[in-house]
Amino acid sequence: MTRPVLAAQGIYKTFPSRDGEVRALRDVSLTVSEGEFVSLVGPSGCGKSTLLRILGGLLEPDNGAVHIDGQTLTQPRREIGFVFQDPTLMPWRTVLKNVTLPLEVQGKNGDKHRSRAMELLGLVGLLGFEGLYPYELSGGMQQRVAIARALVYEPSILLMDEPFGSLDAITRNQMNVELLRIWRATGKTILMVTHTIQEAIFLADRVFIMSSRPGHIQSRLEVGLPRPRDTDIYVNEEFSRLYYHVRDSISLT
Repeated sequence: MTRPVLAAQGIYKTFPSRDGEVRALRDVSLTVSEGEFVSLVGPSGCGKSTLLRILGGLLEPDNGAVHIDGQTLTQPRREIGFVFQDPTLMPWRTVLKNVTLPLEVQGKNGDKHRSRAMELLGLVGLLGFEGLYPYELSGGMQQRVAIARALVYEPSILLMDEPFGSLDAITRNQMNVELLRIWRATGKTILMVTHTIQEAIFLADRVFIMSSRPGHIQSRLEVGLPRPRDTDIYVNEEFSRLYYHVRDSISLT
């Protein structure tokens, strides 16, 4: 069994509001192993994105702790990369310059790092587009740039917050297949928030199902479907069984 690299224990989070406090998370505990792909699903407003930000050190929990490789997380760390629903690319920078931005922030410039960025653009299928600007790219291509940017400083863990939520269904399916290819090629540990059950099952080794707010992990589902996977698996009988299991679990929260 692979070693655990990301763990949360007893996470609570409450936010102030005009009508009093909003309890977002309640006693959330989870563990993700090295090289594992985990999907996180749940009803709208259950705290999925809040949990992801706590796991990445972008938000502090009220109680509980997050551990990366056994060390308590108190701030963002370079072992963790983020991909959000909005690619948040700099419109005045080329594709290549957007990918190298994290390296520049760390003071790492030069041919070696440009070469690494070009390798990643090849990995995400964007070689030949490095001189273009974001407005010249489709939504799916922009998200590929965001993935390359998140990988350029070699994080071991990738946290993804509904990265394909704004894409049309056909492009989304294509990006799911591409993401699995990138995951296999890099060996990263991935935890991805999605509101699409089909996507969660297609991508993951395990699916964590959250309850309604205040969110907690109400169940965990092992996805035993064979890999590598392609979209033909959607008509698989076991895929359908897993789909309805997750759907029914969410509807009961």
